[in-house]
Amino acid sequence: MHKSHTLPWAGLMIAAVAAVLLISAGVVVPYAIAVWVVWSLTLLISQPQEPLVIADQRQEGISRENLIGMIENAHSPLLLVDRKRVVIANASARALLGRHVIGQDVRVAIRHPRAIAMMNSDSHGEAIVSGLVRRKDVWRVSRFAVDDRTSVIELVSKTAESDVSRAHTDFVANASHELRTPLSSIIGYVETLSEHPDDIDSDTAKKFLDTILREARRLQNLVSDLMSLSRVEAEKHDRPDEPVALNALVERAAREGAGLDRAERVQYSQDGDFEVRGDPQQLEQLVRNLVDNALKYGRAGTPVDVRLSESSLGEAKIEVKDHGEGIAPEHLPHLTRRFYRTDPGRSRMSGGTGLGLAIVKHIVERHHGRLDIESELGRGTTVTVRLPRDGIVKFPVPTQTTETAGLSQEGG
Repeated sequence: MHKSHTLPWAGLMIAAVAAVLLISAGVVVPYAIAVWVVWSLTLLISQPQEPLVIADQRQEGISRENLIGMIENAHSPLLLVDRKRVVIANASARALLGRHVIGQDVRVAIRHPRAIAMMNSDSHGEAIVSGLVRRKDVWRVSRFAVDDRTSVIELVSKTAESDVSRAHTDFVANASHELRTPLSSIIGYVETLSEHPDDIDSDTAKKFLDTILREARRLQNLVSDLMSLSRVEAEKHDRPDEPVALNALVERAAREGAGLDRAERVQYSQDGDFEVRGDPQQLEQLVRNLVDNALKYGRAGTPVDVRLSESSLGEAKIEVKDHGEGIAPEHLPHLTRRFYRTDPGRSRMSGGTGLGLAIVKHIVERHHGRLDIESELGRGTTVTVRLPRDGIVKFPVPTQTTETAGLSQEGG
């Protein structure tokens, strides 16, 4: 928009004076008036137009209405705080803290010393708080100042990261303990043999050496299982696509898992020919671990049944069944945890590392299969692995140990 014309009075006066002078000089009046009119019109036409500047009536900054629209559908819980009082809570914040949070003092809604100290300041800041909703929850609370009286509080969950960190810490602690136990035994017996060789008869020395050998093999098995678990976890999200003839693989791995001294206890059967897409070495390890567990913790002299068949959904189904003592229900949800044992003493005496079922679980997950473990006290355990035959997952249920699952006396 532009301003309206303003008359060039100075120019018009000069034109009028010029017209008077022309008349005085003897020029006819009509001609002088014509010159004045042309001159005046020229001045008016040639005058530049000045732009009309209209003041912007919009308010500076972000209005509360705009903030409501911005934060309501945000994924993270957000609170709009006016003079320390919550005036707006988006859907995520209401679900987390409850609808009653609106109108509360934010220092009451988030009752944590670090958060309160941060909110009492007038600048941006953040604090890590725990136990906001549940005891082990961890949240990062951030404050963003909008103006002198208004701020936005954002809550970001750090619980998953904390759980991963805690799991890593627990794993390192458990692994250190498992490694230290056989090492301490080996060092103790070696020191005894080296410091008092003349005081130890041959039978006692042989017993010591047998113990050293057993603990060394246990240490070797533990290191081997730790390396296997590390490799399987590193490849967990890398879906294998190599065609694998499952019949020959399962039978061969079952015999290898039993070894020469226990091979007669393994009873293998199959119902059809099966091919899956997978990692042959990991599938062999899966079968070996299951057969070894079943033989260790089944009753002495009882058979272990290994069967390959088709499930009701068309998957390849591997079943390993022992005739052991079963396991108490309270242990069932924890069987695939690392280093979990229902009978630690018996497990260590038999050479178990506590990692067998953890490895099996990760292998099954990598192949997009399902692990089910069913156990009945006094009658034994059946471990079932289902693998998709065509590389397509046909069921929505993720890999898990069912609530009625169990493995006789051993977690791996």
